[in-house]
Amino acid sequence: MMFASLARPKWMLTAAICGLLASCANGPPSVPSQKPQIGQPSVPETGPIVFKSSGNPEMDLWRADFADRAMGAGHPRALVKSLLENIRPLPLWLGNKVEAATAPSSQAEFAKPIWDYLKVPMGETRISGGQAKLAALGPTLSAIEARYGVDRQVLLAIWGMETSYGGFKGTDDAPNALANMATEGRRRTFAETELYALMTIVERGYARRDQLGSGWAGAMGHTQFMPSTYIAHAEDFDGDGKRDVWKSEADALASAANYLARSGYVKGQPWGLEVRLPADFDYGLSDGNERRMETWVAAGLAPITGGAFETGGAEYAELWVPAGHAGPKYLLFKNFNVFKTYNRADSYAFAVGLSGDAIMGKRGPLTPWPTHLSPLTVSEIRELQLALVARGFDAGTADGIAGRRTRLAVQAFQKTQGQIADGYPTQQVLVMLQAAPIAAPTGLN
Repeated sequence: MMFASLARPKWMLTAAICGLLASCANGPPSVPSQKPQIGQPSVPETGPIVFKSSGNPEMDLWRADFADRAMGAGHPRALVKSLLENIRPLPLWLGNKVEAATAPSSQAEFAKPIWDYLKVPMGETRISGGQAKLAALGPTLSAIEARYGVDRQVLLAIWGMETSYGGFKGTDDAPNALANMATEGRRRTFAETELYALMTIVERGYARRDQLGSGWAGAMGHTQFMPSTYIAHAEDFDGDGKRDVWKSEADALASAANYLARSGYVKGQPWGLEVRLPADFDYGLSDGNERRMETWVAAGLAPITGGAFETGGAEYAELWVPAGHAGPKYLLFKNFNVFKTYNRADSYAFAVGLSGDAIMGKRGPLTPWPTHLSPLTVSEIRELQLALVARGFDAGTADGIAGRRTRLAVQAFQKTQGQIADGYPTQQVLVMLQAAPIAAPTGLN
């Protein structure tokens, strides 16, 4: 048969197999595959984070340094990168250096006459909007008042001032806004502290990275909380397990109430009362100092509406004449200063108080504003401050902001000129001051 010729003895087959095994053993080694194994873990990144340029060398240098410090402080690398990788310069902060250096004094609280500043918060749209929220959120506001001891009209007024009742919460990204503030430099420590707080917010799961929308300075949500304020005071009032100041009106209002309560707000006490002064009143008493109510009554002060003062137990107040002796005069109480924890400008706190009263149906002030006067511009206030200092009156830094220190200096100058010393800076005061002799240098032999 054909297959019989292919058969071989068993000893020959065994020898062939042994030869093949020997050949494999002595041949070249096999080459291992260079492809990564499926499921093999990637090597974690180490060292400094490499960022794409923001387009601003100063911002890039700050970011590289801050990122290293943030990781050194224990914040996760991935989180630091996600907060900082897409920052970009904003014109408000890093556009024109000259304008940026004067940014605070160019805000409406400082740049406008107070009667112009009040037009929006006291306008019909703002007040009617607050009254609509008052009606719609009655039970929620009652519950917040009961828990935190903060009057509802104050919460509505601040909500209106900050975001027009949630209508505009800002279009900026909080990390980017704060990165710009840090790069600009004047408030770098503050901005970096708030950035660390943002990292904590994300790390603790209070918000995702993509939820950190904010206003131009990094304040967030309905009532514009800075990140550190959020960590300290944000509340979950609606009980859904989240402290959501971005979307929950109840959480945002309760958070604001918690903040004001811990700042010393006293429910039922006035923030301020408009008063009438006697004709021969000494405006030197409007010096920013608090005095007992008995002292003010003895000095001839009375409520503009007549009758006796109703202070809800408040015993001390200071006299404030926001537009000089020709305009409205107010006694200010502790709650006025509590409003200023939101914004340090007197005009802001004044707007909160007035608009809150108006939402409840009480309009003010009753005394007309002296719109015939010529208030100073920001640059003119700087001129005034420099002129005051040159003539021996301590007006502080020439920052274009007519704060308490500047007004006291104006008062002191007015007294030397035989004028009513109300401390209100006007064009007339500036002209008189520039005509006065410059003080002789001190310390010369």
